[in-house]
Amino acid sequence: MTLSRGLRALRKVLRAGELEIDSEGIENPSMPIDESLRTQIETYLTHLNGLIRRGREVREKLADLSDPAAMAATRAWQEDCGVSINQLSGGSKSHWLARSFSGAFLVRSAEGRAAEGAPPTEIVNRLIDVLEQAIAALSGMENGTHASEFSPASAAAQAPAPRRFEFVRNSDLRPVLEQAYADSRQALEQKDYDLALRTSCSILEAIVTEALECKGADTLTASGAPPGKIGDWPFETRLAVAERTGLIRGGCARLPSVARKYRDHLEANRDMNQPVSEREARQTGQVLQVIMRDLNPTR
Repeated sequence: MTLSRGLRALRKVLRAGELEIDSEGIENPSMPIDESLRTQIETYLTHLNGLIRRGREVREKLADLSDPAAMAATRAWQEDCGVSINQLSGGSKSHWLARSFSGAFLVRSAEGRAAEGAPPTEIVNRLIDVLEQAIAALSGMENGTHASEFSPASAAAQAPAPRRFEFVRNSDLRPVLEQAYADSRQALEQKDYDLALRTSCSILEAIVTEALECKGADTLTASGAPPGKIGDWPFETRLAVAERTGLIRGGCARLPSVARKYRDHLEANRDMNQPVSEREARQTGQVLQVIMRDLNPTR
């Protein structure tokens, strides 16, 4: 399965102007499970090292706890850590790795009892330590010294699919979004910032469009929305109407200009070689997290 499969499916949905599932269907996102064990271990090691790098970046941003984007990025990173740990532990909460992950969120009293939640930066440090433990165990498996620790193949096969887009009413669209979300994260780790940004924008466009379609014509008209199908409105118009109707707040103000014009940028890039920076790609992903939280206040 290629990295851009989910993005291609999502583009077909957006081009049609309707939120319908692509007839090709979506394969399960995740790391490969049908290759040799050594290849799978190497894939997990790369993935875990990428999570550690993200964790260190998140830790730096947490210097300002009042920054909603920093907190959103932290929650997204913790969620991705949880998915990976769940895969490696085979979904078992009693596995040592799963217990270490859960314990990272707790402060212990002098008697050793769990007392309260740990500070955000401390949680990040502990989760990085858990990821490093997982890397050490996987490296031991690769060398044949810890073959019974866990099985990446069976863990990936048994792990439950992420449920980040339960707030999307169209159930057929959710797996498309999940795949695209996984693609955007993988593209970021692989430093393909252009693909990461465009995929994040596609997700943002899809969830805002779906939310607007559920809002009702009268409400949209009262907010000064233009006539015609929502799918025909420019991307920036959809974001503006979503703000005016109260669906989202002001998070899109931080969206880079290249993201606002991501469809135009795609065309220009074919002729002018205009690269997307890491900062632009990461900032777009952070804005996406904020908008996902706006559309799903219980998240």
